[in-house]
Amino acid sequence: MKLPIITGIQQVGIGVTDAEEAWTWYRKHFDMNIPIFKDSATASLMTRYTNDIAEDRFAILAINGQGGGGFEIWQYTSKTPQPPLVQSSLGDTGIFAIKMKSRNIGKSFSHFESHGIKTTGGLQTGMDGRKHFFVKDPYNNIFQMIEGNSWLKKNDSHSGGVVGCMIGVSNIEKALPLYQSVLGYEQIAYDQTGVFKDLSGLSGENKKYRRMLLKSNPKRHGAFSRLLGDTELELIEIIDETPSKIFENRYWGDLGFIHVCFDVHGMKQLGTACAEHNFPFTVDSSNSFDMGKAAGHFTYCEDPDGTLIEFVETHKIPIIEKWGWYLNLRKRNPTKPLPDWFFTLLGLAKIKN
Repeated sequence: MKLPIITGIQQVGIGVTDAEEAWTWYRKHFDMNIPIFKDSATASLMTRYTNDIAEDRFAILAINGQGGGGFEIWQYTSKTPQPPLVQSSLGDTGIFAIKMKSRNIGKSFSHFESHGIKTTGGLQTGMDGRKHFFVKDPYNNIFQMIEGNSWLKKNDSHSGGVVGCMIGVSNIEKALPLYQSVLGYEQIAYDQTGVFKDLSGLSGENKKYRRMLLKSNPKRHGAFSRLLGDTELELIEIIDETPSKIFENRYWGDLGFIHVCFDVHGMKQLGTACAEHNFPFTVDSSNSFDMGKAAGHFTYCEDPDGTLIEFVETHKIPIIEKWGWYLNLRKRNPTKPLPDWFFTLLGLAKIKN
């Protein structure tokens, strides 16, 4: 068994002012309605990114029953989180948008329109032929709804979970050793430079960019491989301009997309790979963390522009917390996907609006 195993995107961290309020909106419009944990604690290991202050926070991790990555919804409880200094634009460095997979893009489009939530630029066709549209949440975060092709289960919801991210980088070639060589997004779906019609409605839509869409290995494996499904990362580099940094003069946990997190097994081996490619861990929980009733090992590194990449190796996860049922992942084959009954039991915790 070759380590590390990088299964896919576990979740994207979203900094908000009110986690419960935000989760209500995300349940209603993205069906992120299965809570994995709710936890209040002091982020004592993150002081490198919080001005050397151990800040208190409240977090909710929620997933979609059809599969895909989750949302880790963060709320500072010891200070007021800060918004971006200026509106972010295409090509600015950092996580520009979260990609959400849709089982029926027309149904997804109608859902938002029927709720009075205007899409940005309308329904469009991407360079790979898939249809998509952009939409903002009430907190000015951008989401790209895109046709999906891998599902854990199917229900009546139009939306699945996180399928990827649009990430602004100052130089794609400098970013590839991390995203392609370390994270394993080796398949290039497209690599084009120009002005793109399918970015209509976004800030900076008429400027020139290089765009590269990287896709995960279709033969991925690991405990959560069926849940997380196929994932992709789109790197966007603005041409002939110097980009701004989305989190310029702000801290981890402030408003917006604070990190993208990958599910891994073999943290020691991953640390070696990151260091060999000059992306060493900047935060390391060393052995095990506890977040409510979940436990594991987490680390962070940075891409060349300082975008935060989190890695989590899950050790324990609640199945039905009120019955005291937990799954110890250290006692099973790390390459074997979790069975359907596990996700069926997780779904019993679903919260309805």
